[in-house]
Amino acid sequence: MLATPLLQTTHAEELTFERGLMGTRFAITCHSSDPEMAKQAAEAAFDEAERINQVASDYIADSELLAISKHPAGTPVTVSPLLFRLLSEARDLAEKSGGSFDPTLGPLTRLWRESRRRNHLPDPATLENARSATGWRNLALNSGNLTVTFSKPSMRLDLGGIAKGQSADAMLVVMKNHGIPRTCITAGGDIRLGDPPPDSSGWKIGVRTFDNDHDTRILELANCAVSTSGDLHQSITIDGTRYSHIIDPATGLGLTREVAATVVAPTATLSDALATACCAAAGGKARAMAIAAGATHVYLEEPTN
Repeated sequence: MLATPLLQTTHAEELTFERGLMGTRFAITCHSSDPEMAKQAAEAAFDEAERINQVASDYIADSELLAISKHPAGTPVTVSPLLFRLLSEARDLAEKSGGSFDPTLGPLTRLWRESRRRNHLPDPATLENARSATGWRNLALNSGNLTVTFSKPSMRLDLGGIAKGQSADAMLVVMKNHGIPRTCITAGGDIRLGDPPPDSSGWKIGVRTFDNDHDTRILELANCAVSTSGDLHQSITIDGTRYSHIIDPATGLGLTREVAATVVAPTATLSDALATACCAAAGGKARAMAIAAGATHVYLEEPTN
């Protein structure tokens, strides 16, 4: 899925900075009369996203996130204030989405990555073992002493459906703190928007879902976030069935139903997690769930064959 800011002509100088992060392209587009200050602000913003990645990645073997899994079930594990905040936001959205977004799908994520690499489905016993080690209700957080406790053995966390949004939110805060509120943060399929460009009511965002060459819609937004989730670029066919990279919590495998969800919300943390949740949930239920959880607009698309 792609959601990209469209170039706008303004009287102020528009500056763009890019960095590869979290396996995708992060970009900062801002308007500033001081290019050097904007560059410094952008570097600080990228560094903040990298700090989140180092703490919360499930690809970095020694990340703080994965270290939790090294402790026996039932053992409270003290974590940093940053990771505790990220996990608290993720668990809250798991509850609000009824589990359609679930940060405890780590065992299934790891198994599904291996299945996609081998182009072979996991055997039923292995799949069931992974599924038995999931469930957001089995993740306990204690704000008093910043501890995380798993109630089941072999649990593993995966913040892949929310971390980019959390990073985009944090990056915008950095830009604003440097006096550059007219900023658009792009983090893969997630966009966090600050104040609109000069002489404009909002940033024009082109959203692509099932067509690589054409925008499905163009939105004009400011001071909010928009995320698009789906399998435009990431899917695999195994034994004649097309599977998405998005895991269905109900089956433990990639979604087999083609769907794209675009969510507009006050923060990218919300829009990122809810876009993923909308893909996993049923159509009518998905929209109602996302609105109840804080989304302002939800666009769902399923291609007609």
